[in-house]
Amino acid sequence: MLKVYDAIPDGFLQAPPTAMEEILGGPSLIHIPGRRNPPLFVTTLLHGNETTGIEAVQALLKDWSGRTLPRALTLFIGNVQAARHGVRRLDHQPDYNRVWPGTDYPDCPERRLMAEVVARLAARGVFASLDIHNNTGRNPFYGCVNRLDARYLFLASLFSRTLVYFTRPRGVQSLALAELCPAVTVECGQPGSRAAATHARAFIEDALHLQEIPDHVEPADLGVYHTVATVRIPRQHTFGFDRRDVDLQLLPDLDNLNFHELPAGTAFCRVRPGSNAFLSVEDNAGQEACDAYFFHEGGEILLRRPMMPAMLTRDERVIRQDCLCYLMERYPTAG
Repeated sequence: MLKVYDAIPDGFLQAPPTAMEEILGGPSLIHIPGRRNPPLFVTTLLHGNETTGIEAVQALLKDWSGRTLPRALTLFIGNVQAARHGVRRLDHQPDYNRVWPGTDYPDCPERRLMAEVVARLAARGVFASLDIHNNTGRNPFYGCVNRLDARYLFLASLFSRTLVYFTRPRGVQSLALAELCPAVTVECGQPGSRAAATHARAFIEDALHLQEIPDHVEPADLGVYHTVATVRIPRQHTFGFDRRDVDLQLLPDLDNLNFHELPAGTAFCRVRPGSNAFLSVEDNAGQEACDAYFFHEGGEILLRRPMMPAMLTRDERVIRQDCLCYLMERYPTAG
């Protein structure tokens, strides 16, 4: 059940992410008044181990204590149950960033919860939407948009000049909110970084100070990349980084490849002798397209064409729950 608060709950500003379930009682909307309306919408903890967003919000609200925010702020604090355990999601839960309106996910309580959040925002009005995330692998700070609209690009550029345009997977928060307002996702590197929390806090404050979102931006000033495919390891295959008894032995420094333009022939993993294990690649039409991006040779799986990966990680649980990585190409308008 969605919890709704019209003021900052007692203890919220001091509580660690692991205590949010106790403080809030469940996934929560928190409405905070400001000088301008409609409110800025900020989402945090859709993944329970991605804590930079909640830390940034807490720092911002502490700094503005006793003063009126420049714009009203609505917070959505998501998977507090997973946050209590310090994990992305619990095994029995769907991914909280795959069940928003537009999802292919079957009906479930979490899908109905996100539909209620969006309906409440539509009725209330919303200025812009910021969804704040972390990566488990080594990645730079970057922003994501689902529409190549100047307002969306401008909003994301307040966080980073490196931007990713994507239209899959379905059911993510930013795709749902893009139906209501300019909506972006920002990726704040790995959790636990004070620099990441400081950067995210400044981004939220910059957005709160906007009177309007400009409808012009110079694409040549940005590095814009387009996600073209999602790479996964099929359920029937075992994998690991430091083991030889698995079907796919991932290269130990794989996450060093994030946001590097890789040439054709770059190795991603070794295949156990006698195994026919392969990767699975979903293109933007939702079709299997592994052969278009990878090939077997000499006991390894290699890139078939130049690509830039993002979100490669050494966290095997995250790889199984989500994906190995996304593959990107430089967008032509980026200059």
